[in-house]
Amino acid sequence: MLDKQTHTLIAQRLNQAEKQREQIRAVSLDYPNITIEDAYAVQREWVNIKIAEGRTLKGHKIGLTSKAMQASSQISEPDYGALLDDMFFHDGGDIPTDRFIVPRIEVELAFVLAKPLRGPNCTLFDVYNATDYVIPALELIDARSHNIDPETQRPRKVFDTISDNAANAGVILGGRPIKPDELDLRWISALLYRNGVIEETGVAAGVLNHPANGVAGEQTRPLRCSVGSGTDHTRRLVYPPGTSAQGRHLSRRLRQHGCDQLPICVRKKQ
Repeated sequence: MLDKQTHTLIAQRLNQAEKQREQIRAVSLDYPNITIEDAYAVQREWVNIKIAEGRTLKGHKIGLTSKAMQASSQISEPDYGALLDDMFFHDGGDIPTDRFIVPRIEVELAFVLAKPLRGPNCTLFDVYNATDYVIPALELIDARSHNIDPETQRPRKVFDTISDNAANAGVILGGRPIKPDELDLRWISALLYRNGVIEETGVAAGVLNHPANGVAGEQTRPLRCSVGSGTDHTRRLVYPPGTSAQGRHLSRRLRQHGCDQLPICVRKKQ
């Protein structure tokens, strides 16, 4: 495992890349022995840097929840990232795309908690009991390191994305909040549109068999963080990742059993 000084150095490089909006060399190229534990340690150091700059930790993103995505990333579990206070946007708002490098969009369900969650034996029913409401969301993903290294042509690895806050850049909330027991969350389906054209579809059962399972599983993962009330967790519905966020108009519609429409839209800031 890498030492703490190295974790901090990598976090500083990623933070600078974000500020300058320039992708950098993948961490795993310079540190080929990096582990998943190292990657989360780098992520924690990055969060500490942001908090020192005045940001506040407000929630967590949960990704790589489908078997297909896990296989492509050569990992057998979801990954996790932090949501800070400046990462939240709302339905119909303008997104400052010049703040990002290669922003993309994914459809989500966001769990907003009313009670703290703590592991390691957290269950789906604990998540239901702790959840105030579930709300439609769009996740903004971005990458501070190259997907394909321009010199070696080597692809980015899961260690690189986890170090990079799991490619997290923001979340857009909108639509009607629902109590978790109002609907069978497994059957919520999503259509993602760009300029009126469907680009992605998905169903929540593809998320670890139930979208609340990832929230429960987070309590046993390397972040080791207890989750307080009022925090937000995004659960992904649509794969593969990424409709470009550069479209003039993005929207999505969620349905459960062909009814209960939950629309959200966002326009690129001009």
